[in-house]
Amino acid sequence: MTIKEKLIILSDSAKYDASCSSSGSTRSNDSGTGNAAYSGICHSFASDGRCISLLKILMTNSCIFDCKYCINRRSNDVKRAIFTPTEICEITMNFYKRNYIEGLFLSSGIIKSPDFTMEKLIETLYLLRNKYHFNGYIHVKAIPGASDILLKRLGSLADRVSANIELPTTTGLKLLAPNKEESKVTKIMKTIKINRSKKFTPAGQSTQMIVGATSESDLEILGKSESLYNNYSLKRVFYSAYIPVNKDRLLPTIKTPPLVRENRLYQADWLLRFYNYKVDDLLNKDNPNFNILLDPKADWALRHLDEYPKEINEASYYDLLKIPGIGPKNARKIISTRKYYKLEFKDLKKMNISLKRAKYFILCNGKYFTDTNVFNKKIIQANLVLEDKIINNTGVQLSLFNE
Repeated sequence: MTIKEKLIILSDSAKYDASCSSSGSTRSNDSGTGNAAYSGICHSFASDGRCISLLKILMTNSCIFDCKYCINRRSNDVKRAIFTPTEICEITMNFYKRNYIEGLFLSSGIIKSPDFTMEKLIETLYLLRNKYHFNGYIHVKAIPGASDILLKRLGSLADRVSANIELPTTTGLKLLAPNKEESKVTKIMKTIKINRSKKFTPAGQSTQMIVGATSESDLEILGKSESLYNNYSLKRVFYSAYIPVNKDRLLPTIKTPPLVRENRLYQADWLLRFYNYKVDDLLNKDNPNFNILLDPKADWALRHLDEYPKEINEASYYDLLKIPGIGPKNARKIISTRKYYKLEFKDLKKMNISLKRAKYFILCNGKYFTDTNVFNKKIIQANLVLEDKIINNTGVQLSLFNE
């Protein structure tokens, strides 16, 4: 099999792993090729707005496990391939020198045993760093069940090491991935948290959960994310809408992946990390799933209209964050600017604040926006649903929104 044939197979096999992120690394270029501080995520955007990319491949799509949802599971009749460590190094260097990529995301199916697979991943990274002198960004997936010694060797070579939690409950994991154990994944997370430094996984860790393969509610999924953030200092939890690539009686029968639900979880995750919200603020046992028609922040605001309107010239930073259409950057800008004069709606427009959303929930110098009726919840909700439909192209019908 040629390198090109392997690349086609193993890049395609890697596309279902969403947890691919590189912000936070500070590996400098003292000698050699590349610089991790300026590399990033495959086909995504960095925190500074740059569109960035990295080579995203599996070392092999052969696997001793038989996870029901995975295209690479042992029982599937698919074409298999395996890269040697040298082949991965040569592809990475050639792609980097041609400016195709800014780094490497490397994962793998499990061959022979977790330790054997980890040893091959370590060999690959060691060659890249020491033989090819590649100082660019490397994100590698650790293999649950491998020894701590191997994990520490891997972490000393990579910018980010992560492991996928896959499903939010042990019940779901036992049902669809009986070979995997959550305790082995959290053991990796704990080791990374304890040992993280400038020389050991400087970009931290992330994980991924599949959405819709099992019956967990959004409350259970987001509750698991909050726990992972609090206990293991994760940089990101990635959510991957279940894609029906296999047929199995234990898998749900769906025609299209739950992409809107995935998007709502990402929006809620953002609220947890940057807006000072807690899971209990957004969901509860009586309301365990997000409103598909509204983003979680707008939905929360509509359920708490008694807290609005908020006066722009007096609201605290955290109160400003609760206003739909205002994020951390604009909240800081408002607080900084209002030190010098009272803000009007025209000033907010100049600051590029989304008044289409915010106008229903704010006052400027005690005045409402001219065309706003803050007391008509139905009108507000209809307009917000329409705005969300335009932004996210969800194709929802206005007649479906809840009263």
